[in-house]
Amino acid sequence: MTMHRVPGARFVVGLLLLAVLALAAAGCGSRNRDLQPGSYRAVLELPGGELPFGLDVAREESGLVLYLVNGKERVRVPEVVVEPGKFTARMPGYQNTLTAKIAGDELEGEATLVRAGGETQSLPFKAELGKAWRFNEQQLTDNADFAGRWSVTFTDDKGKTSPGVAEFAQSFGAVTGTVLTPTGDHRFLAGEARGDELMLSRFDGAQAHLYRAKLNERGELVGEHWSGKFGHDRFVAVRNPDAELDTSSVATGLKDPAVSLEFTFPDLDGQPVSFSDPRFKGKVVIVALAGSWCPNCHDEAAFLVELYKKYRAQGLEIVSLMFEHFDDFKQAAEATRRFRKDAGIDYTTLIAGISDKDEAAKALPQLTGVFAFPTTIFVDRNGVVRKIHAGFTGPATGLHYEQLRQEFTTVVEGLLAEAPATAAPGVASATPAETGAVAAP
Repeated sequence: MTMHRVPGARFVVGLLLLAVLALAAAGCGSRNRDLQPGSYRAVLELPGGELPFGLDVAREESGLVLYLVNGKERVRVPEVVVEPGKFTARMPGYQNTLTAKIAGDELEGEATLVRAGGETQSLPFKAELGKAWRFNEQQLTDNADFAGRWSVTFTDDKGKTSPGVAEFAQSFGAVTGTVLTPTGDHRFLAGEARGDELMLSRFDGAQAHLYRAKLNERGELVGEHWSGKFGHDRFVAVRNPDAELDTSSVATGLKDPAVSLEFTFPDLDGQPVSFSDPRFKGKVVIVALAGSWCPNCHDEAAFLVELYKKYRAQGLEIVSLMFEHFDDFKQAAEATRRFRKDAGIDYTTLIAGISDKDEAAKALPQLTGVFAFPTTIFVDRNGVVRKIHAGFTGPATGLHYEQLRQEFTTVVEGLLAEAPATAAPGVASATPAETGAVAAP
């Protein structure tokens, strides 16, 4: 019996198969353009090489959020706008952004950091889902011991030297810690030891730091440090459990102790506010010189928020003089509003000028100078400056942070206990922080 084939049957089956494959491919393509939750190995590209950091994408009630991971710190980034094939995230409390195209499990884009004068700095960014390692995928089992306290000497590209103190903790190959300098601690650094080499990094939405160093035959740690696209210096560190910083370079005082602190600056609505206003009369006042661009200012603000809630009813007022990257008032006010929202600030914030130390000194001519941000001024109920503190040692510094919190609290409690008109005019000697503060770039 002869079998007769239906003409075109094979062709029809082929078309159906192609249609099924096309639908499947379209479905995969759609999924590949979605931002996938999970843990990513993320890197920024600096002149010194790759700066790795942890990036977690989580689905929460509000939608997708990012977490920037450096050691034990997890910075939550809730402002994430996801579109097909791309996303944009705005860093909490900063004007900085992270943008990327989405291609399946891989992300590629850039981190944009706002710098002085409103200029921007772009750093290439990429990330891959499902990778947990930081610098090296394969870890070594025989590594040098970097734990402890180190005395550091930095030398910039112009040959200028400056001191620092590094404090590291180590568990097998994993190393965490921070570096303290007269102009601020570098917050939470995380990385690893690999033989006699040490690699540390940090990107928390505010700044990008990369350290690479190696032990020499004398036991010195010799290496390089990059900050963003243009910051670079070399350093030599010597193990020293008693290492301390000389912070005299950032100490601030009054030119004339008999002259009261006076200023008038606009609030975020453009209304002038003066230190002589009734809201400050008879109060203990903390005047904080800060900027939304300054990570150590964010650390200080988080503590000042606690302090204000605890002692406001007893007569404490806080006013933060904001020195922003923008000369335009509206831009400066918007940056400060983001800062207030992120920190939960309820105290007064005024727009005092641009993020330049010399300009800040001109804005407050009673001071001998402004050498660092933040700088914190403690004023008693009679309007007398009793203490000036340059800098703020943040949570990454551990014990130093707890000591500074206690120091600030003790000063405030002592001033609140004084009755008006009992303090003799004058100023106590300025006591700069052990680590100093973040200098305006």
